[in-house]
Amino acid sequence: MNNNTDTALTEETIVEYLLLHPEFFEHHAELLTRVQLVSSHGPRAVSLQERQAEMLREKIKGLEQRIMEMMRYSSENTGIADRLHTWSCSLARVQDLRELPHALTASLQHQFDVPQVALRLWNVAGFHDGSIYTMGVSEDAKSFAASLTMPFCGPNMGFEPAGWLLDPEAAQSLALLTLHDGDSANPANAFGMLVLGSHDPGRFDAAMGTDFLERIASLASAALSRLRLAPLTLARA
Repeated sequence: MNNNTDTALTEETIVEYLLLHPEFFEHHAELLTRVQLVSSHGPRAVSLQERQAEMLREKIKGLEQRIMEMMRYSSENTGIADRLHTWSCSLARVQDLRELPHALTASLQHQFDVPQVALRLWNVAGFHDGSIYTMGVSEDAKSFAASLTMPFCGPNMGFEPAGWLLDPEAAQSLALLTLHDGDSANPANAFGMLVLGSHDPGRFDAAMGTDFLERIASLASAALSRLRLAPLTLARA
């Protein structure tokens, strides 16, 4: 048996003994000050007690950092929830459905500080034919929107929806949100798309979580689904 194996077995035996006999250090308390270890803050030697204190301080510092991060995330989430609530209320206050698409995009852009927002709808009531929000959508774009099972986030790669933005060339990153009237898993329920564009390449990153964007898509879908009512109902609205 080689020396490394002997050392490992000896260390394991010592560790096991100390775990089974914690009173050892009570009987030999002087060892706590006599055993010298290298400090984590430099080459100087410190006692076992000092080294343990250093480890505790480092652990406490790590926990404090985690608490600060949790508090920051909590504050950010509260701010997002407040803006989402304000945006939802602004949609609920719209009485004239002809104004709803503009109110939705304008308030979304303002509340969430999105540089560019575009909206296109299809399969809506004829009452909205001729609106900017129902024009310039190819069948390929509709099929693409229906194929998305979750919001797309990533660089502007020249998708047709990017061309709906006021300044497509300035959009370095995009979020594409399909609107559904009913079960989002059914492609036939897709009736529109929201396009969010930013000059910041990292604003809508492919690795980012989409839970918040999915909520925006769900709320926008619920609000805009009223445009799919029959023309007679719209006239009475």
